[in-house]
Amino acid sequence: MIDGVFLDLWRGWGAANGFGYPITPEFEENGRIVQYYGYAKLEYWPDDPNGNVVQFGNLGEATRPFVLRRGAPGESTAVAEAAIAARAWLPVSSNAVDEDAGARYIEATNHSLTGEMRAYWEAMGETSFLGNPLSEQYEVGGITYQVFERGKVAQEPGGYPYLLPIGELVATRYGLDMNPIGQGALPAYSEELFVPPPLPEPSVAAAVEVDPNAERSIEVSISQQYMWARQGDVTLWEGYISTGKPGFDTPTGTFFINSKLPVQDMEGVIGGEYYNVPEVPDVMYFTDRGHAFHGTYWHNNFGAPMSHGCINLPMDVASWVYQWADVGTRVDIVP
Repeated sequence: MIDGVFLDLWRGWGAANGFGYPITPEFEENGRIVQYYGYAKLEYWPDDPNGNVVQFGNLGEATRPFVLRRGAPGESTAVAEAAIAARAWLPVSSNAVDEDAGARYIEATNHSLTGEMRAYWEAMGETSFLGNPLSEQYEVGGITYQVFERGKVAQEPGGYPYLLPIGELVATRYGLDMNPIGQGALPAYSEELFVPPPLPEPSVAAAVEVDPNAERSIEVSISQQYMWARQGDVTLWEGYISTGKPGFDTPTGTFFINSKLPVQDMEGVIGGEYYNVPEVPDVMYFTDRGHAFHGTYWHNNFGAPMSHGCINLPMDVASWVYQWADVGTRVDIVP
């Protein structure tokens, strides 16, 4: 089962194509709520100062080889393989890395990347997905491996690098409970559960009947999380939006759009909570305290309060409203 903010992040990173399916329930580990997936671990950080309430767990460290087993030379292949893996975890000096030959030294962890492993890491978004390397490349049983903060990558001869199910590997190593739970009344996962109904667009007939000189106005209902865009008596668009969440209430009253920006980076501190959202599209301010309508690419939960006081619109709706609503358009926000 996946729910809440874990579900949002899981879907945002491609669902099962990104992390695999959940293999444990949510549980508390080192004081934080976590959940293991086939290829990742998600952690809940509600107190993160940057608002990143879900973070990737650093599973790579958990795969560090145990203390080497004792054995006579040539006694055990497993001993030799463990020694190879352990040596790969030893930090290297930047002087030992030939960057002219295509290697890349990562100072944060004192390890290097080269060849197809480097290309794979960079194609996966570098640190944003896998984190930094924790080992050098090493070969065991004809397969090349490299361990990263949040993943382990393998490459077979003649093949391309691929992710190993590190979440499953670590959960097995720690003996975590991976027994399936009953579905109960919960729906089976399908993206169809998250597809909103089509947004109504002005019909040709409506467009003909609308007085081009009629007043344009917007009404927002806080309690219904709903908005109407009207021209005269004709409603051109209506649908669900998201206003301020508790503690960040959207103001009620009559306002007027006072400025518009096609795109803007939004950053600040409201109520002691920091936020930083880059490239917010179709911004239409209606107060001098930073309240605005704008497009919203980071969530699809319209119909529920989600913002720091602004009015979140679906992306295509925001684009249309931005073109339709001039500076001076009246905005009525009711409880």
